[in-house]
Amino acid sequence: MQYKFHTILFGLFISLASCDNRDENIQIDSINRNYMMGFTTWSFGPTVQDVNDTYAFIGNNTDIYTEHIDNKIPWNAWINDLTLPSEFTNEINGRIDRKLNAKQLLLSVSLLNSNRDELAEDFNDSIPSYTNLNDIEIEDAYFKHINYLVNQFEPDFLVIAIEVNELRLRADNKWDGYTLLIQNVKSRIKELHPNLPISESISLHNLYQPDITNATEYIDEIISHMNQMDFVAISFYPFLNNQNSVNDYQQTFDFLHNRINIPIAFVETCHLAENLLVPNLNVSISGNEVEQNSYLKTLLTNAKEQNYEFVIWWTHRDYDALWETFPPEVKDIGKLWRDTGLLDEDGNERVSYTTWKTSFEE
Repeated sequence: MQYKFHTILFGLFISLASCDNRDENIQIDSINRNYMMGFTTWSFGPTVQDVNDTYAFIGNNTDIYTEHIDNKIPWNAWINDLTLPSEFTNEINGRIDRKLNAKQLLLSVSLLNSNRDELAEDFNDSIPSYTNLNDIEIEDAYFKHINYLVNQFEPDFLVIAIEVNELRLRADNKWDGYTLLIQNVKSRIKELHPNLPISESISLHNLYQPDITNATEYIDEIISHMNQMDFVAISFYPFLNNQNSVNDYQQTFDFLHNRINIPIAFVETCHLAENLLVPNLNVSISGNEVEQNSYLKTLLTNAKEQNYEFVIWWTHRDYDALWETFPPEVKDIGKLWRDTGLLDEDGNERVSYTTWKTSFEE
């Protein structure tokens, strides 16, 4: 499977916007680790209580967390200076109401659709017309979008576009326009937020040993692009590359370390704790708690030895309860990351949670 799926929770926060879960008096704990540890706010279930429990778990087990905005963009409203859709503002308000002020915050925003080959859709499922991705109308709209979100969330780190190397893989004719677009938007955001570290995330499982022609040219181009950022933002799901051993993981990490000369952060990652079988997608991947724990240990060892900025695990708990609510057309894709939590679907701790806590408490 070549694409990441993050859009199905978009409506979840709409009814939750008024629930304020902030604690203004908590202070950031000092740590001896040389890297931070965190999770995204992806909920394990569909209810208000499930969402609140997710934020509570994050509050007790992290130094940093991620608000991951990988869904629709109100292009028409930004381009034509119209009122923003309530579906959009309600979701953003619901997240902000739960902001964990004691924690560092990474804001990750996607410019691209889930297949990473086109702009993200608007709320009517259309995309704006353009000749090149760096058309001024697209640039101005995306600048407004990012600036709005940065002003709302006040993050400590920003991923301004998600898994962008996949655009180079799937629609390489748009790559040059993309690089011009994102450089212009970044420059404008930097003028307003000069102290905000900004990156674009790269899917490492689609960079290491890619099964394409001219692989070396592709790798060199993406690596050069990565080394121009404030920090390198890595998305990595090793099971999507059929990796299941410490040697597999370490070879991939070494590939990265040998080519990068700026700080590294794993902005989203996880590994299977159960077998993954999705017949409709022709996916059958073995997984278990031991392999998940070996990946987490290897990741955290590299984070320490290579002085990563931070590590973000995608979901703290298996989201079986949420998955049951998915519409049929997205259930297959949504299952790919379902069983990757450090807690199982019933909230029972896996061995990887002990590994997490041990490192977190260092």
